[in-house]
Amino acid sequence: MPNSGTRRQWVLAVLDRHEAALVRYAVRLLGDGDSAREAVQHAFLQLCERTPEELIGREAPWLFRVCRNKAVDLIRLRQRHGGDPDADLATLIGREPDPAEQAERQDLCGELTRRVAQLPASQREAIDLWCEGFSYRQISEIAGQSEGNVRVLVHRAIKQLRQVMKVTV
Repeated sequence: MPNSGTRRQWVLAVLDRHEAALVRYAVRLLGDGDSAREAVQHAFLQLCERTPEELIGREAPWLFRVCRNKAVDLIRLRQRHGGDPDADLATLIGREPDPAEQAERQDLCGELTRRVAQLPASQREAIDLWCEGFSYRQISEIAGQSEGNVRVLVHRAIKQLRQVMKVTV
């Protein structure tokens, strides 16, 4: 059993490595910065109850799965209480590059973001996780779907994005 200092260092290292990506993922799932931060905080609180040995080498998929489960709970709660699912994502997504980027790149990124937001929810989630660098196997663990289904979702999402971006760009 690691001492509390080692465990604290491990949690802080995992937090440093995965917090930004986890927040972006949660914002895309929930459409709400406050709810997203709540889901991410829940995931890291759950991490504090684990030991490094339990999760060694699979911290990211585990965190994303816990965060996803909390996000699903929050979405269900919101639906029961009639919350607003149409929050403006553009104002919620932080931690992105400075707005001083080249205008052309911003326009392209904005268009791609709008197009990804229009994908079916299952494709959007799969492509978000894939873009974060997760393998198909890891995405299947996070989303609770078969690896084959995840591959199909990513393939269809990319195919659809290619088609619409050719027409738009």
